[in-house]
Parts: sequence; structure tokens; C-alpha cells
Amino acid sequence: MATADTPDSQAEVTEVTTPVEQNNDVPKADAATEAAAPEATEAPVAVEATPEVAEPTAVVETPAPEATAEVATEDAPVEAEAETAVAVAEKPESELTMEDLLEEYLPSKVLRRGEIIDGKVMSRKAEGMLVDIGYKSEGFVPTKEMRSLGETLDELNVGDEIIAYVVNPEGNEGSSILSIDRARGEQGWRVLEKAMENNETCKGVITGSNRGGAVVESEGVQGFVPLSQLVGPARELYVPGGEPPKEGFIGMEVEFKIIELNRRRNRAIFSERAALQAWKQIQKMRLVQELTEGEIRKGRVAGISNFGAFVDLGGADGLIHISELSWEPVKSPDEVVTVGEEIDVFVLRVDRENLKIALSLRRLQPEPWDDIETKFSVGQTVTGTVTKLANFGAFARIDRGIEGLIHISELAHQVIKHPRDVVNEGDELELKIIRIEPERRRLGLSLKQTLDGAEEVAVVSEDAEPTEDIGDFGDIFEDNE
Repeated sequence: MATADTPDSQAEVTEVTTPVEQNNDVPKADAATEAAAPEATEAPVAVEATPEVAEPTAVVETPAPEATAEVATEDAPVEAEAETAVAVAEKPESELTMEDLLEEYLPSKVLRRGEIIDGKVMSRKAEGMLVDIGYKSEGFVPTKEMRSLGETLDELNVGDEIIAYVVNPEGNEGSSILSIDRARGEQGWRVLEKAMENNETCKGVITGSNRGGAVVESEGVQGFVPLSQLVGPARELYVPGGEPPKEGFIGMEVEFKIIELNRRRNRAIFSERAALQAWKQIQKMRLVQELTEGEIRKGRVAGISNFGAFVDLGGADGLIHISELSWEPVKSPDEVVTVGEEIDVFVLRVDRENLKIALSLRRLQPEPWDDIETKFSVGQTVTGTVTKLANFGAFARIDRGIEGLIHISELAHQVIKHPRDVVNEGDELELKIIRIEPERRRLGLSLKQTLDGAEEVAVVSEDAEPTEDIGDFGDIFEDNE
């Protein structure tokens, strides 16, 4: 008998294999068995193949389907799962069952009473509105639960988003009963929270007042504006002490910024002052880019302080320093301007980096020193008012914006220790002009030269020596400056 290792046996194997493949008596296997049959056939034939065993060889193939079936059976679970996954993935949407859709698209979270949820309008009826809330069942808003919408109800369209309060998670016919009216306040909180995050201003209506400030309602939320944060017309109409406010206070619309918001404690604090400051800051940034130094603008006096007056130029304030209010010395700004007064101002300086605007009122009038030589001359006698006393003399104003110095040596013929020995602030005197320096804004005056000769008193030369060493008259002005 030839073995599988001999050349003859290899040749015979080829001959035996041919009728095996063409055997019609072999039972037909399924698709998976036919695919695996060639591999199972080659293994037994290679083990033993002789001419006499041609028919048994065909019989040897009989267990092949069983072996193949065993192999296929072992791989079946994996292949079956793969085929199932492919089938589900490739399954047309029209053939998906309701259970498949619910499991794939709907959340497993349970809807609870009192919850605030978002939804989209699906349809509207006379009885109410059907809303898609993203759960297994739709939500239904009865007409009586959306009265707060008012005229805006007609503006709602299919697909519009709303916020609703869950009244009953398991209503009639499986739909959840919702309420827009009850969620109105919650929606307001959300709007205010978003405005606070974005540092935006909001609007509200004053609904009441107390000793601390005003009660303001905005987006259905009641907030409080402390008195220190209340400005403008609302502050003017507010009456402190818990008394009824003035007419027009209740119902007034105010613009504010949110400085505190606590939904859990139902606490909302607003500030009208912060909103006004933010608006002015924006206006000031715009205005400083438009202003040019030297131009004249119209404005309204918005406030007065001890160092000057603030003028509203149309949303932004500029400052008129007290020294720029008039050519004459000013003790208090309210001597020149009053709050609310409409005035023209001269733009003195614009600091775009620090957003500061310096204004002047006196620059709109001619400077007195420009035409002093046409009004006064050396040797002329004028009337002056003493404005200030110093160790070296007294200052006197002879015209608007024009002051001169009466040196101590020109106050009297006799030697004096201090100007107060002769004059006092506010005294009106007849003075003689002895020196004019318009380019240096200096004027020399003399009181003793207007006195009668009979009043002159001889001065002891010894006492007069200090006055002789005073120096140039201009040095006296420099010492004063």
C-alpha cells in the first residue's frame, strides 16, 4: 500500500479528489457549510488515499459537513451579532418600531411636578397648546395656564421655544399638563441671570417704595433699588420716611444693572446709578473721539463741587475748574453757574487716554488784559477794592479780571509793619496806576500818591532803609506767585 509521502500516492490523491467533488450523492449543505467544505475535504484525503479506497473516500467526506457545522457553530454567535448589528444599522427608519425610537431618542429622566422645562410648540388649539418637551409623551398647556402671554400669544408659531411649569406629569391621555403662567417668574430669573453674566442693563417698572428705596419689577421678578442707587427723575420723586411717593413715581420705567441675584433666597438687588455710569462711560468714549480742543459746545450744568462745575455735553461730563469759571476770582462755583443751567463752554483739553474733558467758561469772554492799555494808563486814578493782604502789600481789583499790587511802601508815607495797619480786605480806595505790564499780567498801584500833601508824614531815614532795599517792583510779583 502506498503512503501519502510517496510520489504515487500524491498522484492518486489528485485522481481521487476529482470524483469526490463531482459526487452527486452528497447531501447539500447550507451556504456556510458549502463555503467551508473544501477545507474539510482536503484534510481527510491527505491522511489516507488508495485506489481501493476511492468509494470510502467519498464516504470520508460525509463527516465533513459535521466538522464544518461545528466550526460554523462556534463562529455563529459572533457572526450572528455582527449580522444583527448591521441589520439594525441598515434598517430603514420606516421599519423601526416605536420601542426602538423611544429607546434611542427619548431620555430616561422622570418628569416631576414643579419642574421648569423647555419645550417647542407643536400645535395650537382652542383648548390649549401641544408642546414637545423631549419626553415619551407631549406636554399640554391649557388656555387658562397661558394668560400671561396676552397679545404675544398670537405671535407664537410652531417651533417656537417656551418655558413651562409642570403641573401634572401624568395628565389625561398621557400628556403632561403644563403652565406658562407659573413659569413666567422662572423665565424672568433666567433672563436676569443671563443679563448679569453679560454685564448688560435691564429695564423695569417701579411698583412701590419703602424707607430704603424703590421696589422694581422686571421680567416678572420683583427686585429692590436702594436709595443710594436711585438717580435721576426717580430720585427726585422719591419721598423718604415711608411717606407716599410723589405722583408719577409708581409706574415709572427705570433702567438698571443687576448687582446681586439669588434665586434660592428670592433676592434681587438693582442699581440705577450703575446703569447710568455705564451708559455715560460709553458715551464718554464716543465723545472724546469727536471733541477737538478749542471748539465751543453746548452743555447743561449737571453738578457743582467746591473745586468746579460738571457740565453734561450729551451723555458725558466735562469739568470747569473754579479757576476757569471767570476772569475774576471766584470763591464758590455757584456764584457763576447753577445746576440745570444751559451754557456754552470752551473745550480746553481732551485726555483721550484717561477719558477726561477740561472745559472753560471764561475763555468765551475777552481776556481783560488784552485791552488794558486802551482802558487805563500810567498816572490815571482809579477806584479799587482790596481783595487780599500780604506781608509785602495789598492786592486790589480795579476792573473785571484785573488786579494790581499796592506795595507796602505805597500804602502810606509813614513806615508801617503790615498792610492791615492801613487797609483791610473789602475796602474801596482811590488808587493811582504807577506801572502797567500787560505781557506779564502785572499792574502797580499806589495809595499814598493819592493822599493830600498835608497828610504826608516825614519818614525817618533810618526806618526807611528797609523799603529802599526791596528791589525791583517786578520781584514783588514773583514773590507773590
